[in-house]
Amino acid sequence: MAYVREYGQGKVVHFATGHSLTGLTHPQWQKVFVRAVRFVGGEDWSNRTIRCACIGYGGSFNMGKLHMAGCAAARMKPVAVCDIDPRRTETAKSELGDHLQTYTRVEDLLSESEAELVTVITPHNTHAALSLQVLNSGRHVVTEKPFTLTVAEATQIIETARQRGKMATVFHSRRWDGDFQTIRRLVESGAIGDVFHIECSFGGYGQPRPDWWRASKSISGGAFYDWGAHFADWILQLIPYKIESISGDFKKLKWHGVDIEDYCSAYIRFEGQRSASLEQGSINAIPKARWRILGTSGGIEIPREDWEGKNGIKLVSYATGSRVESIVPVGKSDCDAFYRNVADHLILGEPLAVTPESARKVIAVLSLAELSSQQGGRPIVPDFEQ
Repeated sequence: MAYVREYGQGKVVHFATGHSLTGLTHPQWQKVFVRAVRFVGGEDWSNRTIRCACIGYGGSFNMGKLHMAGCAAARMKPVAVCDIDPRRTETAKSELGDHLQTYTRVEDLLSESEAELVTVITPHNTHAALSLQVLNSGRHVVTEKPFTLTVAEATQIIETARQRGKMATVFHSRRWDGDFQTIRRLVESGAIGDVFHIECSFGGYGQPRPDWWRASKSISGGAFYDWGAHFADWILQLIPYKIESISGDFKKLKWHGVDIEDYCSAYIRFEGQRSASLEQGSINAIPKARWRILGTSGGIEIPREDWEGKNGIKLVSYATGSRVESIVPVGKSDCDAFYRNVADHLILGEPLAVTPESARKVIAVLSLAELSSQQGGRPIVPDFEQ
């Protein structure tokens, strides 16, 4: 509830949102207020945009269209697509418009297109090299998750982005999923006190598809590098403290038609006596809860069979001194929030939500857990600045 009008040589922005402390301290209201001050001060962003492209427009989940549509929803402009399959570039033209520049070679895209931002949507083992190639061409880069396969690769991208003065970020868009946003709000409300332990589990029983590149360890990085990247990022958002050590247990026991692991687990110790465990398996005949979060004044749970918490999130709270159990409805997901933030960062100079440093911590959980398993489960301390 606001209006703008001309007054003398300037402008007036008036907010009619009330004067409660809750409203005035809300991060979204504060962001709009700062923008209003900049606006009446003479800044004009109405015609500013960012030209976008993607490398990879494969048919799997139609991710190329999803990314470019996300850019367009954020008032950025898709201008080019690169895919080694000419049929996919033709599909891109039919879905995004005839104005689209199309390429089958990355080198041609980077030398000829007018794109300022390039999203890398390719198999995991190509993320690092392509992201570096984009940055070194003088463009910003968005990398599909997982960021890279190793911490060293993630660090190289971070350092290159700094040297080039360009943005590097990772498509951890599921930070805006309705169930996770609801969990985050419950934690921030103080309903369960200080979070000291989180358990996450996913998977089931059945052989992964042998013809699917995600079942190839050399290409995908392993079983942990798909949904594991989402869960690791969620955990790190809920426990935003320094990682003291990571240990893991990886097993290959059953499905020998593929070379990714049958079972993976990671245990993370954080400063302040906080911890988290993450488990994934394709030989998990009996599932565990998707989420079990323990705090000093309560807990949160989502059962495995209710994958997205459609039946609500179980909350047990002792914050009032007595036990209160309730089912909290899950809020709506905000699918376009990631690219809105990217646009706000590049056009308005506002903070980047998914920093490459935060994405590197995800890769540390995934890769160092495996290294720990290879060393008999020995806890490993991350060697980068946190």
